[in-house]
Amino acid sequence: MEFFRIKKDIPFMRHALIFNVISALTFVAAVFFLVHKGLHLSVEFKGGTVMEVKYPKAANLESIRHTLEGMGYVEPGVTSFDTARDVMIRLPMVKSLSGANSSQLVFDALCKAEQGSPKQMESITAKGEHIVKTGCVDATGAESVMLQKVEFVGPQVGEELTQNGLNALVMVIIGVMIYLAIRFEWKFAVAAIVANLHDVVIILGFFAFFQWEFSLTVLAAVLAVLGYSVNESVVIFDRIRENFRKQRKSSVQEVIDNAITSTISRTIITHGCTQMMVLSMLFLGGPTLHYFAIALTIGICFGIYSSVFVAAAVAMWLGVKREDLIKPIKEKDDTDGAVV
Repeated sequence: MEFFRIKKDIPFMRHALIFNVISALTFVAAVFFLVHKGLHLSVEFKGGTVMEVKYPKAANLESIRHTLEGMGYVEPGVTSFDTARDVMIRLPMVKSLSGANSSQLVFDALCKAEQGSPKQMESITAKGEHIVKTGCVDATGAESVMLQKVEFVGPQVGEELTQNGLNALVMVIIGVMIYLAIRFEWKFAVAAIVANLHDVVIILGFFAFFQWEFSLTVLAAVLAVLGYSVNESVVIFDRIRENFRKQRKSSVQEVIDNAITSTISRTIITHGCTQMMVLSMLFLGGPTLHYFAIALTIGICFGIYSSVFVAAAVAMWLGVKREDLIKPIKEKDDTDGAVV
């Protein structure tokens, strides 16, 4: 399926050096911000407390955030989930508030903000189990807020999650290199990994520069971008291999230009549809999916760029040629092996 077809090849590789210099400068800037500012890691990585509370009506997130900031928490994570009445609170570790009683102090403050008082409430589940939950009731006895769940993430757990995240990235990179080396050629594998690392580092650089919160959902987006960028590179590499078979007299640069030009329509359709879905999450998904959608948006935009001006250009500069992908046809011996 094509929206349009470009009859004349666009000379992408003629300008590859200029765009690769821009890529290198962007990459260096991203690394600088990562080293200088670092990532603003979420509670899952650096430890803290995660609370879930439920209100009888739609919760006022700004009021909750203001209450927590008054207790000394800097940029507490307050987001709604499931319904507008359910709120997830992610609190970083604060020296003045110990992990053991910080959740109780926070709930007491939220209860006070609702002009209520804490109270232990008993309930019976469908299985007949007795459950005691901490609630908050006002002067009339009506429930104003209920504590649903409390989880404490220690620093050791955060370090394990960080290590597991890095392991996942390394395993994805190794798997991609092996796949491309087997399907195409090692030069394409190196080119694709350079392009993928370019995308990942730039995403991390954006999060470091703006100090956006880097959570597990953002890590999932980064891993998704890795696979998405590889898919775009594979499409272009496959067309390059096909062109090497068809265009016997064309140079390597002309073959690559034709491969990229002929896949532009497909790229616009695929990435345009994907980006529409991501934008719907960005504007309608709420705070929970906000940074996830931002990471995907950055990855999609730079993924297109890197597949064309980084992956293809690196493969060209590594000296990819027709013989790397197509085995030469052996000429048949006219003598049929006979000795004269």
